Amino acid sequence: MWFSELNKYLKDSSVINTSDTEVAGITYDSHKVQPGWVFVAMEGGSFDGHGFINTALDAGAVAIVAEREVPEAVERGVPYVVVPNGRIAMGQISAPFYGFPCRKMKMVGVTGTSGKTTVTHLLQSIFSAAGLKAGLVGTLGAKVDSEFIETKHTTPESVDLQAILAKMVEKGAQAVAMEVSSHGLYQGRSLGCEFDCGVFTNIARDHLDFHKTVEAYLDAKLILFRDHPMTSEKQFHAVINADDPAAEQVKAATKGDVITFAVDSPADVTAVDAVVTEKSVSFNMRYQGKSVPIRMSIGGAFNVYNALSAAAAGIALGLDMNTIAKGLAAAHAVPGRFESVECGQDFGVLVDYAHTPDEIENVLKTAKTLTSKRLIAVFGCGGNRDKGKRPIMGKLGVDLADLAVITSDNPRKEEPKAIIDDILAGIPADAMPRVTVQVDRKEAIREAIKMAESGDIVVIAGKGHEDYQIFADRTIHFDDREVAREILTELS
Repeated sequence: MWFSELNKYLKDSSVINTSDTEVAGITYDSHKVQPGWVFVAMEGGSFDGHGFINTALDAGAVAIVAEREVPEAVERGVPYVVVPNGRIAMGQISAPFYGFPCRKMKMVGVTGTSGKTTVTHLLQSIFSAAGLKAGLVGTLGAKVDSEFIETKHTTPESVDLQAILAKMVEKGAQAVAMEVSSHGLYQGRSLGCEFDCGVFTNIARDHLDFHKTVEAYLDAKLILFRDHPMTSEKQFHAVINADDPAAEQVKAATKGDVITFAVDSPADVTAVDAVVTEKSVSFNMRYQGKSVPIRMSIGGAFNVYNALSAAAAGIALGLDMNTIAKGLAAAHAVPGRFESVECGQDFGVLVDYAHTPDEIENVLKTAKTLTSKRLIAVFGCGGNRDKGKRPIMGKLGVDLADLAVITSDNPRKEEPKAIIDDILAGIPADAMPRVTVQVDRKEAIREAIKMAESGDIVVIAGKGHEDYQIFADRTIHFDDREVAREILTELS
């Protein structure tokens, strides 16, 4: 493709050098530049890509898209375009460069505070039951068939995302279930994606270090329902959780059809007679006067909502209810989501990714229903993230669990003890006798497991599938599941 063709898709651009060239690739990383590629320079929070333009040119870049002129680079004579926002511009040219892959597949985008990863996995299983070759993009990476592609973000940068989607088209994918994060929507990483369906799971406090307010956080989510349909010729269907307080705002913003799901409120798709255990969920799903039994080998009350949202998306895309039920029955538990760790012990150990107040509340409430004995919770909070949620999570921990072990999560550049102090600030004085503080996460898990007696349940929350722990000066291998198994084996 010629650069002049790509340039047609750039809005509010200013062309400095008008020469043309054939384009072999696009990147924002100067280390990845190959001869014939376009380099997109953008100013980020911790780096400024404009300082690497000449490095990119030395590596063979044949055109530059940047947010400002760099005189010595302009003087080299290659096509040079100035745009208001480099990340947005990259989104505008990535889809056409890769041949608009979203137009060749059914695309479902899933957004919300909780449930995105599980819902996309359930959707992939539903698509497979319908005979559709399905792809997946999200927190755990990207996958089509058995091929795994590691991704840096839940929603990858636009050029990386479009390359992944193009690869899925090449491999014959007919449908894709994709997590769409608030960061990805706000920063334009999802630009170029044309969705057949958008799923709204819920909204709760999260990422306020970035969005500052819950209102701004929700507005970023609304981009999927308000803005994306306006850039596509596809018929858009919104699937909305009617039990969520923000449901009416999402409906009002949606440019397309709406189908709702709920457990407690009137909705198009509902669940009745739900039975939840540690390892399974069953209920009767109702839609337009019809009812089908849903049985899943995945535990947790919140998975009733996840199943309903995936089912409603399937219905929106025209799949029949029996096929949807078959797909849900075939689905496997998502790694690190209410995942049971079993080494022959006579008490439960559950590992979950819950790291927001809403998620902690859901996980602990569900775990509490599964035992008549004690619930022991191990959790912390990530560093360099929203500090306001820390005391809230501390209060929820002691309100819902019988015993709480407060520890480190990913402290990043913060002092672990300072993060723990923020959590403890939310815990009433009369609850402190039920609280243990252990900064070392492995030792915290050990203490919780040693406290456990027959019939108790230990919930280890915060990291789920992650196999690392991030400190200011290093990142170490750390997997809650591995650690729990090791300690259970030692103590058996």
